Amino acid sequence: MSRFHSLLFFLLLLIGTSHAAPLLPTAAVPDTAQLTLPEAEQRFTQNNLLLLAQRYNVSAAQAQILQARLWDNPTLSLEQNTYNPNTRRAFDVTRRGESIVQVQQLFAIAGRRKAAANVAQQNALVEQFNLEDLLRNLNYQLRTTFFDLYYKQQTVSTYNTEISSFQRTLTAYQNQYDKGNIALKEVIRLRAFLFDLQSERQALLSEIASQESDLRILLRESSGTYYRPAVNDTRLQALSLTGFSEEQLADTAQVARADLRARQADVEQQNQNLRLQRALAAPDLALGYVYDRAGSYIQNYNALTLGVAVPIFNRNQGNIRTAQAQIEQSRAQRDQQLLTVRNDVQEAWRQAQQTDALYQTATRNISDFSRLIQGIEQSYAKRNITIVEFLDFYESYKNNIVQLNQLRAARLRAFEALNFSVGRPVFNVE
Repeated sequence: MSRFHSLLFFLLLLIGTSHAAPLLPTAAVPDTAQLTLPEAEQRFTQNNLLLLAQRYNVSAAQAQILQARLWDNPTLSLEQNTYNPNTRRAFDVTRRGESIVQVQQLFAIAGRRKAAANVAQQNALVEQFNLEDLLRNLNYQLRTTFFDLYYKQQTVSTYNTEISSFQRTLTAYQNQYDKGNIALKEVIRLRAFLFDLQSERQALLSEIASQESDLRILLRESSGTYYRPAVNDTRLQALSLTGFSEEQLADTAQVARADLRARQADVEQQNQNLRLQRALAAPDLALGYVYDRAGSYIQNYNALTLGVAVPIFNRNQGNIRTAQAQIEQSRAQRDQQLLTVRNDVQEAWRQAQQTDALYQTATRNISDFSRLIQGIEQSYAKRNITIVEFLDFYESYKNNIVQLNQLRAARLRAFEALNFSVGRPVFNVE
């Protein structure tokens, strides 16, 4: 063997050793736990910080309903003379001193308090729908991340099996090379293919690590636990669009989608705001009582007071026009959201149809491929096929498993996207 070939073989040996990754992705993490989808959704609903923050928004908006219904506080004023020259007393509170007491209560007329409460009530409803829409978006992210993780971990298991098997093959042929029975180039080809498998697996492990981090954030988990999603494959394979239609799902979405309901509630809120602004155009009524001990035409003067602003210049015209414009704006936003909802359902329906049709035509039983690859390994060991044919079969087997898992994940994402576009779980994939 030439010095060049010996050096090349030594370098490849070092590369293969230094890049060898552990077969199990759990080796570098402190803990591993199985997680079902219902468990994940329960923990997510209870712990997610974004949901918690939006719940506070709902509580704050509901508190404004109470605030809008409250009466104005009465006004109490007291007037006391500081010095009485007749009695030569400071702050004379006797019968000869001057003291004035006044109490006044403001009354909102034209249904202003009720109108303000209605506006606050609609705003609380908008915040509630915003919470439901946030839950819909985050739950979609949780479920798609969950299923993507499951199928990527299945693919990693395939890589682990292939790499373990290929390492045994490489060891055997390294021994044959050491005995001078095979050429160096054959060992180099085998080692290069093994390195490709290890690199692809490492790239997949990086994607899994990123999605594990996303999952822990959604679950508000800081322990660094490595989760292994547990799913019912039989139920997933049984998913079907049969019995549903695009029009039916679009109609359901118009009722179920929280973002559309929030826009509809916003229209009603602006209508209530217009009523409030018109009520504010009517002046408030101020009713009061005055007691004057010595400052009036008689001693111990008692009187009722009545006050009202005369709406000559300010009749709240600007705010009323603003409220009318906001009604038209909210209606346009509602119509735009309605259009978005229907298009979301249409696009999700087509994607689900296409992906499911491809899945139904794909070969989903990989046991035949597993038996085939075992036969290929035996044929190569007996030198019935060349190394090129052997590696080509191995590459095809690996690609078939990877693409099948990718198709399974894409199909689940398509069904989840359809559920997401409708606004409720029409297709149960748990």
